[in-house]
Amino acid sequence: MPNSSALFPLSYELSRDRFRQNLIAAKERWPDAQLHSRRLDHPEDLTIDWISAPATRQSEKILILTTAEHGIEGYVGSAMMQLFIENDLQRLNPRNTGLLLVHTINPWGMKHMRRTNAHNVDLNRNFVLDSADLDASFNPQYRQLQSFFAPARPLPAIALARLQFAFGLARQALGVSAKTLRSAALLGQYHHQQGIHYGGDKFQEETRVLISLYRQAFQSADQLLHLDMHTGWGPRYQMSLINSYLEQQSSAELRQRFDYPQIVAATGDEFYAMRGDMIDYVYLLRKKEFPHKRLYATSFEFGTYGARLVDEIRSLRATIIDNQLYWHSAPSRRTQEWVAREFRELFYPQEKKWQAKALQDAHRAFNGILRAEGFIRTRWG
Repeated sequence: MPNSSALFPLSYELSRDRFRQNLIAAKERWPDAQLHSRRLDHPEDLTIDWISAPATRQSEKILILTTAEHGIEGYVGSAMMQLFIENDLQRLNPRNTGLLLVHTINPWGMKHMRRTNAHNVDLNRNFVLDSADLDASFNPQYRQLQSFFAPARPLPAIALARLQFAFGLARQALGVSAKTLRSAALLGQYHHQQGIHYGGDKFQEETRVLISLYRQAFQSADQLLHLDMHTGWGPRYQMSLINSYLEQQSSAELRQRFDYPQIVAATGDEFYAMRGDMIDYVYLLRKKEFPHKRLYATSFEFGTYGARLVDEIRSLRATIIDNQLYWHSAPSRRTQEWVAREFRELFYPQEKKWQAKALQDAHRAFNGILRAEGFIRTRWG
């Protein structure tokens, strides 16, 4: 595999430049490959970029790889995209397989090291079939816990910020169970625009772009394989495959098929439930409009803090204080830097050991999934 330090980008702009240059590699085997750029309605130079390439003979399959739905997670996603292009692209059969490689669904979040887009929308709570599902009354437990999840005050000094969070957590624990608290935080909410995991009150521009691309992909081939890159959840040195609750194959079956050890379903028992998830949307779109198409879609979730209870609490704290800093600032530069470090470590760890293991896990998963789904073989006849 390529050197890990060379794969992880230093900025959104450098990542985008590298991705655009990959059109050359795609054209070597897919002569009709094209680079597309959709500039967002924003004063900064922010674009969703994708490379599309139709099969050269008969369109049977399409491989979709997406990154940075949660912007800051795009740094790891960019490394995995490049790993795939350099190691696996040449293993596909261009005669019957098309490509859709999407760089940075959420460019504002990647550029500004935030998980949300410029409107504070968590795009992975915005993918619903009907805009009526962006319902302000959804998740009433969040409304009850809103003052804890989104404190409307500046962040104090680090020691006091830690104490305030711990005190708030202990106070909430007296009234609700840990399961309820976790669900309320992660499920998504549609009424508090300055809150965490806000799903928006309408389809976001980024969401509309991806919905259009997914519909085109279903129209172009009979079999879709969609791999989406995320970070944050799970054991620190272990990437997990997170499947939609709509996937009919069990986690145990898929572990055997893919020869990959860590596979879970996005349910409350194995992972956590949410509304507006992008992978769920792809399955729902298939069910509604393309029922005869074959689909396997999953998320690569690279664990960062860890999977213990103390790690989950730290993750919740990092999410809350980052949001609090964004909306209400902090008088102390030291506090600002602490929040930035905590948040970056949650979604883009700098440790070389972590980065090397993440690449190893992705390489193994790419190989197992591509083989099991019939996208690669020893040789093409």
